[in-house]
This record gives sequence, C-alpha cells and structure tokens, in this order.
Amino acid sequence: MMTFARLAARVRALPPLAADLAVVAVVGLFTASDVAVNDPGYRQDDALTWALLAVSLAALVFRRRRPVPVACVTGAACAGWALHGHIGELLNLPVIVALYTVAVLGDRRRTLWTGLVAATASGVVALIVGRDVVNPQGLPVLEMVWPLVPLLLGEVVRTRRELLAEYAARAERAEEEREREAALRVRRERVRVAREIHDILAHTVSAMTVQAGVALDALDTAPEVSRRAMTQVRASGKEAVRELRATLSVLRETESTAPAPRLDQLAELVEGVEAGGVQVALRRTPSGAAYPAVVEATAYRIVQEALTNVVKHSGAGRVAASLTGTDTALHIEIVDDGPLRSEPSTADADAAGGFGLIGMRERVLALGGTLAYGPVPGGGFRVHAVLPTEGTTGGTP
Repeated sequence: MMTFARLAARVRALPPLAADLAVVAVVGLFTASDVAVNDPGYRQDDALTWALLAVSLAALVFRRRRPVPVACVTGAACAGWALHGHIGELLNLPVIVALYTVAVLGDRRRTLWTGLVAATASGVVALIVGRDVVNPQGLPVLEMVWPLVPLLLGEVVRTRRELLAEYAARAERAEEEREREAALRVRRERVRVAREIHDILAHTVSAMTVQAGVALDALDTAPEVSRRAMTQVRASGKEAVRELRATLSVLRETESTAPAPRLDQLAELVEGVEAGGVQVALRRTPSGAAYPAVVEATAYRIVQEALTNVVKHSGAGRVAASLTGTDTALHIEIVDDGPLRSEPSTADADAAGGFGLIGMRERVLALGGTLAYGPVPGGGFRVHAVLPTEGTTGGTP
C-alpha cells in the first residue's frame, strides 16, 4: 500500500503543470460532490453554482504564477456560493488551496495581509448571510478563523523549507571551506617539502663539489688526501639520499616517521664542510632551558643553509657559528671572513643565495622570530637569527 509520503513525493516529482492539474482534479472531485447536493425544496446546483466551480478550478491552474489573484477569484466564488444560499463543508476547498499557496510561495508580510483581508471578507459574508433555515451560516467570529488555518499551515511549510535550504547552504559552505583548507594544507606541505629538498641538496651537493675538487687536485701529489675527500663525498651522498627518502616519504604516506634534524647533528654537518677546505668554529652556549624539536630543526636548517652559502658564494676560508640560548630565545649567528662586498638589497641577496635566504626567513617567521643578514664591515657576511623559545619543552642546544 502506498503511503501518503510516497504519494506526496511522486506528486512533487511531476512537472509543475502536471502537478497543478492533479491538484485541480482532486479539488474538483470533492468540491463537485458537495455542489451536486440539494436540500429538500431547494435547487442549489444550478448553472451559477457550477459556473462558480468552473471559474475556481480554472483559476487554480495558475496558482503558482499568480497566487494572490487566484486567492481573490476562489474567495469570490466561495462568497458567491454562500450569498446564493449554497453552503457546504467542501465548497471552500478551492480557496483553502489558494490561501495555502499564497503563504507557502510568499513571505510573512504577504501572509499577514492576506489573512487580514480573508478573515474580514469571511466575517462580512457571515454577517450578510446570517442564519438560513436550511443551511445555517456559522458565527462571524468562527467564520473569520477558518481562512487563517491554510495560511498558518503554508507559513509553517515555507519556514521549514527555508530552514532546510539554509542548513543545506551552510553544509555546502562548510564543505567548500574544508576543501579550501585541505588545499591550503597541501600547498603548505608542498612548500615545506620543497624547502627541505632545497636545504638537503644545496648543502650536500655544494660540499660534494668542493670535496671532489680537493680530491682531483690532490690525486697525483697527495693520494691520502684525495682518498679522504672521496670518502667524504661518498658519505655525503649516502646522507643526502637518506634525507631525501625521509623527506619524500610524506608524499607517499599520510604521516612521516622520519626524525627531524637536531642540534646534536651539527658536528657532523661541520665535519662535512671542513672536509671541503673551510674551517668552521662551532660554539654552543646552552641556557639550561628546554627546546622543542621544531626549534632545533629550524636552527639546524639555518646553520646548514648559511654554511652552504659560504661554500658556494663567499669564497671564505673560515666561518664562526655560534648558538646562544637564553631563557626566552635561541640566538644563532654565522659569520665568515669572505672578501669585502657592497651592501646588497634583499632581492640581490636572495638572487645570490638562491632560495636559501628566502627559506631561512620563512622558517624564522613561522616561529615568530627575526632574521637579519648582510655584509660585515671590513669583509665577510653575517647571518643572525633569533628563535623565541619561552614556555617550550624539548632538547637543549
């Protein structure tokens, strides 16, 4: 057996005109059955009565496009039946459907005005007709109430539809926001991976290039030096491959398990740079405070990029790197003794150092720190970064 919900769903699935015609057919069936009833001694189903029914049903076909005029026409027909002396329980069915349509397709203001006019007109008709012997008209107060019932029902249905539409719009906006946030996280992760790859390749390849040059120069005159340099090249290559695999694993897995670089690995970093012929003086002054892994990883990458730039661009023979911890910050300073250079702009510095200085700045700003770099009077280049650490926990420098 088909339920009412299924029947209503099938009616809503029909084209608008077909649905309107179906409604007109149902309303016409029930209303005509009441029109055809005659009380003894009365001939109520005359030509005027049937003409009013035909006008009401024809108007209902256009109830979606002209709800207020249709309500006026069906209301006038209903009043005509009452004034003509034909009063029945189903004769006001066309105007009930029309009033419901006015409310469900309109707004609250139109519903209020329609209810006021309909209730007033119904009360006036009740006063005019009075109490006929055969078909007594209801009390004016009661007659003023019934037009408000379909209006109230239509208002409830329209409000529910608006709420459902608003909920659907909110859900759609929330889904779009989640998609935008997911896309933003993907872009940020790509930038992070690109920065990690740059840091790994720029440092390691530069060091390997210098070490290979040393090996070539000493190949005939100092075989042991050449052997040590090539050994360091191989070790650097293996380390680069390991770090690249760990970094690129985030592109294949939902979560990377590779440990972030820590400050304890700076000694190995310095050893690789010194193997290329650059002397590095590393000084660490712990503060006694604890630092999270992100601070240590950022500090390691800053030192790595600064030493890489020294090997690639400065032509310096010595570098001093110091890490000084305080209660609220970690200060990092790298100074080389390269030749005297003019003060470069930020764009010039980035062009000279590739994306390294840009990556440094982004890393430092992400932690809320500061970064300064530039030539040193008398020769050399200086990089100074301050990473805030107040209230964090982790390892010490």
